[in-house]
Amino acid sequence: MSDLSISDVLEQRRQQQYQAFMHQPMPTAEMRIADLKILKQLITQHQQQICQAIAADFGCRSASETALLEIFTSLESLNDAIKQVKRWMKPQRRHTSLWFQPAKNRLIPQPLGVVGIIVPWNYPLFLTIAPMVAALAAGNRVMVKMSENSQHLCLLLQQLFADVFSDEKICIIAEEGQTGIAFSTLAFDHLIFTGSTTTGKAVMAAAATHLVPVTLELGGKSPVILADDYDVHKALTRILGGKVYNSGQTCVAPDYLLIPEGLESELIKQSQAIMALRFSDIQHPDYTSIIDDASFSRLCDTVEDAVEQGAKVINLIPHSEPDSKQRKFPLQLVCQPTDSMTVMQREIFGPILPVVTYKTLQQALDYINARERPLALYLFSNDKAVQQQVLNQTRSGGVALNDVMLHVAQEDLPFGGVGHSGMGHYHGRDGFERLSKMRPVMYQAALSSTKYLYAPYGQIGKRLINFIINRKLSRYE
Repeated sequence: MSDLSISDVLEQRRQQQYQAFMHQPMPTAEMRIADLKILKQLITQHQQQICQAIAADFGCRSASETALLEIFTSLESLNDAIKQVKRWMKPQRRHTSLWFQPAKNRLIPQPLGVVGIIVPWNYPLFLTIAPMVAALAAGNRVMVKMSENSQHLCLLLQQLFADVFSDEKICIIAEEGQTGIAFSTLAFDHLIFTGSTTTGKAVMAAAATHLVPVTLELGGKSPVILADDYDVHKALTRILGGKVYNSGQTCVAPDYLLIPEGLESELIKQSQAIMALRFSDIQHPDYTSIIDDASFSRLCDTVEDAVEQGAKVINLIPHSEPDSKQRKFPLQLVCQPTDSMTVMQREIFGPILPVVTYKTLQQALDYINARERPLALYLFSNDKAVQQQVLNQTRSGGVALNDVMLHVAQEDLPFGGVGHSGMGHYHGRDGFERLSKMRPVMYQAALSSTKYLYAPYGQIGKRLINFIINRKLSRYE
């Protein structure tokens, strides 16, 4: 199929959805809730098939991990929207200036139209469902473009969705080579992309052709700061647990660890003990494979580059070496990394954790701030002053204190990046408002003083204007 024919087919589907939207531009709360409940039932009834499809795409992906990280989080998103959407849809009261009372101001949430969603391979269900929930709750139609590395799940979702939703409401599209490029050029009313910063730039440039607003959920090198007041074992239990999720193939995974000088030996010892209790080797069915050969080779090259430049690499999984056949890669610490090493130059997206030492907390913060703003930042400290200093002096998409990654699963917290880690938020009410036009409406009263404010200005009008200005100036002196 040529690029042109892909573009034509996608545009035809978008137009069909837009026409259906214009036929019903303001779905009721009951209609939206009904769609969300159908989606919830689809996921609930087909959990096993979903887990099997994702495992087939990865090569090895624990059903328990998929249930926890994708099915649970998707259902939480749905439950929250089903419960809250009526409240979200209510017009919001806004203050009316004294000079224009008794007029009234309201903010009315209205659907945008057709929302495009480009889904990555690392959490293919959750990163399909979470933005879809926001779009449906806001009353939109949805087109989803799946990753080329999610062929099994894509086929399953196409079959399942076709049974309960028309293409005019939700359309699941497979990657066929140049589909993503064509998809990102469509005249959507909003486009959500989750993926790398490099691809995000290309998506944003393509969307600019039609001035399509975008939400970009990217990534970056999310740092973890271990302060000297926090229990090392407790911190590592949580840090390493989060790093092993999906074998580190998570946009908010801890990317590098900052620790006080002199703690390195203790950290290595504790890390080895923790991981030895969890995995005897990487052949365990709950240890996830790297998604493809190219990604596996990249991780091998990253470690080799660090070793060649003098880093100390510690394998934390006993009796295990990288397995190219199953694409399984043991969790490894990279100690004493330098900025010239690949491991410190780009997002790792795998089970490698560099360990950087610092003399003072300010030095650690300066180290973070010298780099692009990450999608997440993690601090382990019980000291309130330290917590506030880190919050005040750094910027990131989100923050978790004394744990990692769990802030993403909080439906009432917006999720999104800043700078090179993305733009825009969704989840919960923030997702609903992101995918709505929050339309300002002023309701003029039957009687209004504005009749004196039209040119040409009479004496009453001039006195009124002078009075308004002088009153405003006096209030702020």
